[in-house]
Amino acid sequence: QVQLVESGGGLVQPGGSLRLSCAASGSIFSINTMAWYRQAPGKQRELVAASTSGGSTNYADSVKERFTISRDNAKNTVYLQMNSLKPEDTAVYYCHAEGLVTMSLYEGDYWGQGTQVTVSS
Repeated sequence: QVQLVESGGGLVQPGGSLRLSCAASGSIFSINTMAWYRQAPGKQRELVAASTSGGSTNYADSVKERFTISRDNAKNTVYLQMNSLKPEDTAVYYCHAEGLVTMSLYEGDYWGQGTQVTVSS
């Protein structure tokens, strides 16, 4: 059974940094895209950053130059380095794996349980 487990959230002051991690576990053959989404109270879930297996990345305009996504394909892990955090970055951050293929050749999309990031003084 595939699971995505996030870690690294917490409370940080404006201007501070956090690093989120998301590890996919289970009988995994490959993962096409790993991404981070976030959802603030009363708002829709939005894409923050994504990384493809081919090395391409894309970011929401609101986080460009501040956030960096990276992944370790050997560990099926994706990271999100968040710098210069702002109060408007406060949200639950979710890890998403798209096009995850298991060893039994089942392909599907998976979500993590989410980790809270709060930016406040």
